[in-house]
Amino acid sequence: MRKKDRRVLRAALRWTAAVVVFAVAGTGTAYGITQMKRTDVPGLATASDGRWDYPKITKPPLPSGSPGPFAPANKANAHYADLRALLLPAPKGAKADASLRGTDGWLPAKAFVAQYADADDRKTLAQKLTDEGLRHIAADGWTTPDGTHTRIYLLQFDTAIAADELFSPGLISYDSPVYALTGAPVTSYDDTVKSEILAGNVKASAYTEDKPYGAEDVRQAYLSAGDTLALVVQSRKGTAKAVPFEQTLTLQSQLLG
Repeated sequence: MRKKDRRVLRAALRWTAAVVVFAVAGTGTAYGITQMKRTDVPGLATASDGRWDYPKITKPPLPSGSPGPFAPANKANAHYADLRALLLPAPKGAKADASLRGTDGWLPAKAFVAQYADADDRKTLAQKLTDEGLRHIAADGWTTPDGTHTRIYLLQFDTAIAADELFSPGLISYDSPVYALTGAPVTSYDDTVKSEILAGNVKASAYTEDKPYGAEDVRQAYLSAGDTLALVVQSRKGTAKAVPFEQTLTLQSQLLG
């Protein structure tokens, strides 16, 4: 073989080797990407589904010797933990609503009924709360960066029977609340809130505001858990989103259940 031909052959072999190396490297890179979790690859992280970043939810300690609300030994289904400690904490980035905390964390019944639109309804409900043996109300609330305002009220009664009777038919009917909140004059039953998202033994009845909305869209739900009722309200200019509402109900039910 002539010297010139040998140089051409060596050059061809070098190019062939280079192509093989790059091909193998490219294959290795592609394999690595397909084996990585989607969230490990910058730019391919799964978009948020709208849930808020709540802190880890833990139930407060019970007084020594006291059972949980639905323990077999607790025939009265009473909550022995401090009711104020059963309120769901605010998610990350939320601004607290100090007006709901009342005195020493207890909200007067008058402040609770003030959120209902009709004066006669407020008077009737206030009397019902007294008749059913309302002990106290713990409340809290916050506003998240997207403008959603959340209010949570926990109402504890002398007995679970009294609380259950006030839950239904006292506060809810199947298709609408008995008393309309200010800003939500007409509502419909929210059948997307399923019992499966709630802690065991906790019942819920949820409602969405009918269009056209007022200044804000309002979502609301009543929860029943032994001797305690809860009202959760979320409102937002435009549309109050379903995902954080259901998330909030789920977590609050876990604290009560």
